[in-house]
Amino acid sequence: MGQFVFKRFISIIPTIFIIITLGFFIIRAAPGGPFSREKAVPPAVLANLMAKYNMDEPLHKQYFRFLGGVLKGDLGPSFTNKDFSVNELIAISLPNSIILGLTAIALALVFGVAAGIVSALKQNTIADYSFMSVAVAGISIPTFVVGPILMLIFAIILKWLPTSGWIDGRNGLVTIIMPAVTLCLPQFAYIARLMRASMLETLRSDYVRTARAKGLSMPVIIFKHVLKGACLPVVSYLGPAMAVVITGSVVVEKIFAIPGLGMHFVRSATNRDYTMIMGTVIVYSVILIALNFIVDIIYGFLDPRISYK
Repeated sequence: MGQFVFKRFISIIPTIFIIITLGFFIIRAAPGGPFSREKAVPPAVLANLMAKYNMDEPLHKQYFRFLGGVLKGDLGPSFTNKDFSVNELIAISLPNSIILGLTAIALALVFGVAAGIVSALKQNTIADYSFMSVAVAGISIPTFVVGPILMLIFAIILKWLPTSGWIDGRNGLVTIIMPAVTLCLPQFAYIARLMRASMLETLRSDYVRTARAKGLSMPVIIFKHVLKGACLPVVSYLGPAMAVVITGSVVVEKIFAIPGLGMHFVRSATNRDYTMIMGTVIVYSVILIALNFIVDIIYGFLDPRISYK
């Protein structure tokens, strides 16, 4: 197991290097630039700006300069937010995205696993049909529709929750309820369906039949024998799901005016802020790779049949 963890950790380094390299050259190949405006910038001013940010150098020199900065932990200055560096903007906004993402995935995991278990144990009943109907709706309806609907019902009609804001504002923790529910709904749907299918398959296993034949009660069979194996597909899904929730909350952050990293990513893409785009790509990639790495390790502990060589 230790050898597997070491090998997986070492494989992360070239993966991140490839992402940085491809991202850098693909972004630079796109038409336009950070100083392209509707109103043309005077040539002298443009030349000074290019020299200030070392963009008058050959592309390969810019690449190695940026790569050297990344190795030192410096992602460079932001072209559009001139008073801040990329590191400062990420440090300010990333915690908000992480808080929102972890809250959403926690809700999705708790309610999704519970719904999957109940649906499997009450197969083809009203409870099963109800939970699976909600799951289908969660998969089918996009977040940019769910968010405004929740806002209309709970903020405008019922006036129970604020329409926007964040937990550090005057409305406090209640501001996270609607965005977290909006973000967790698709993940709840996938987790519930995965858990139901896995539970049904595990309940039909030979070792479960043996446990029943020995006279073990159903709660003991479920919690001691079934759940551990049935959770494997959910654990496999959690890595990408957490990365998607944390990094893919751009629409939700925009709807509820949350000062997260997704908002900076949209602005940087619109304004062709090269360094900010690369900074968010690197952060998103590291989060995705790290979560998949953690999931691989947890998977090995949950299933003793797996041996890593």
